[in-house]
Amino acid sequence: MADPRIAFLASNSSDAQSALAALESVHGRTRLEDADVLVALGGDGFMLQTLHRHGGLGKPVYGMKLGTVGFLMNQYRTEELAERIASAEPAVLHPLEMTVQTESGATVTLLAYNEVSLLRQTRQAAHIAIDLHGQTRLEELICDGAMVATPAGSTAYNFSAGGPILPLGANVVALTPIAPFRPRRWRGAVLKAATEVRFRILDPYKRPVSATADSHEVRDVVDVAVREAPGRAVTLLFDAEHGLEERILSEQFIA
Repeated sequence: MADPRIAFLASNSSDAQSALAALESVHGRTRLEDADVLVALGGDGFMLQTLHRHGGLGKPVYGMKLGTVGFLMNQYRTEELAERIASAEPAVLHPLEMTVQTESGATVTLLAYNEVSLLRQTRQAAHIAIDLHGQTRLEELICDGAMVATPAGSTAYNFSAGGPILPLGANVVALTPIAPFRPRRWRGAVLKAATEVRFRILDPYKRPVSATADSHEVRDVVDVAVREAPGRAVTLLFDAEHGLEERILSEQFIA
C-alpha cells in the first residue's frame, strides 16, 4: 500500500473530531467500502467500536490515540501517515462468539475482541457451572463472575482480575474467575482457542447474572456459550517499533 486509500473514523471527542477534519483536508474523504485501510481516531473503546461496526468489511485498521487508553492505538502524528501505514506490522485478531440464552427465552449472539464476561446483577454471589466441549469441569463456581479473554484482551479486564497475559498468536484463551469464593484455590485456566466454554447459571432467578461481549451487555442470562468465532478475523496495523506482540510482552515486565 504505497499510496493507500484511507477512510477516517473518529470518536465524538473534540480532539478526535478536529484531527478528522485536519486529516481529511490533506488525504481526502474515502468511503469505507472503497478504502484500502481504515484509520480510527480515538481510544481503545473507539477502536473496539470500529471493529464491531466495520470488521466485516475485511479492511485493515490503523488506530491513532486521541483518547484515554491507547493499548490498541499508535501515536497520533499527521506527518508521513501513508508511509507509516505502508510499513506497519499487521496483527491478526480472532474474536470470540458469545451465544446467550436469557430467562425470557431469547437467543442473542455477539462478538468480542477483548473478552466475554459474566457478572452478578445483585448483591447475591453468582453460582455458575462451567462446561468445556460439553463436559462439566466445574460443577459450581461461587463468584462475582467469570470471563473468557483473547490474547489482545488479556492485558485488560482479565489481567486486573488476576488472569494471565497471553502471547499474541498463541492460539489460546484465558478462562478467569472474578472474585471467586469457592472453590477457593481455583484461579482459572488457559485453554485452546477452539474450546467451547459454556457457563450455566445455577440459580438465575435468585442470583441473576449478566453477560457482556466487550461493551455489549445482555441481562438475566441462563446459559452462555463462548467459542472462537468461525471464519472471522480482523487485522490491526501497528508502527513497527510498537507492535502489538511487543506491547503484550512488555506488559509482563512492568514493575
